[in-house]
Amino acid sequence: MAIQVVPSGELATVVTCLEMRARPAPALPARSALKLVHWPAPVDKAAYLDLFRRIGAPWLWRGRLAQSPADLAATLEAPTTQVHVAARRDGTPVGLIELDFSAAATCEIVYFGLEPGMMGRGHGRWLMDHALRLAWREDVARVWLHTCDLDHPAARDFYQRCGFIPYERWLETYPDPRVNGIYPPDTAPQVPML
Repeated sequence: MAIQVVPSGELATVVTCLEMRARPAPALPARSALKLVHWPAPVDKAAYLDLFRRIGAPWLWRGRLAQSPADLAATLEAPTTQVHVAARRDGTPVGLIELDFSAAATCEIVYFGLEPGMMGRGHGRWLMDHALRLAWREDVARVWLHTCDLDHPAARDFYQRCGFIPYERWLETYPDPRVNGIYPPDTAPQVPML
C-alpha cells in the first residue's frame, strides 16, 4: 500500500468518471415546480458565478471560481458550451447544467447540481432528465461526467441510478479553496482544513 501525504493547504480527492454509451430509453419525465432556462452566450458571468458558488460551496467546487475572468468568458462563450439553469417560477436560479460538446461525438456534463435546499424533493431527477435530453444530440455517442468523494455522498449512486456506469478513477490534489480565499474558512466543515 502506497501512502502519500497531502501537503498542508491542499485537498486530495478520489474522482470517479461515469459514462453512458447509449441513449436512455424514453421515460415519463420527472415532475418539478422548477423551469429550465437556457443562458445563451454571452452568459452573465456574475450571475453564473453566484449560482456556481451557491450550489458548490458545500462540496468545495472551485473550477469556475479559480478561472481568470478571461478564461471563464472563453469557456462559457465557446460555441461548444451550453449553460442551462433550473429556476423557480419567479426566475430565481437554483440549479445548473453545463454541457461541453468540444470532443467529437461526446458530451461532458461538466457541472450539474442544485442548491442544497432543493435536494431530496425530486428536482435532481427532473434536472437530470433535462440534462440527458440536451446532451444526447444526433451526433453524440457518449455522455460522461465525473464526481468525487468531496461531492454529495449520494451523487455517485444517483448518477448510476440514472444509467451512468463508472469506468475510471483518479486521485486529484489541489489547493484548498478555503485556504486561498475562494471560500470562507468555515465552508464545508465536513472536510477538515489543514
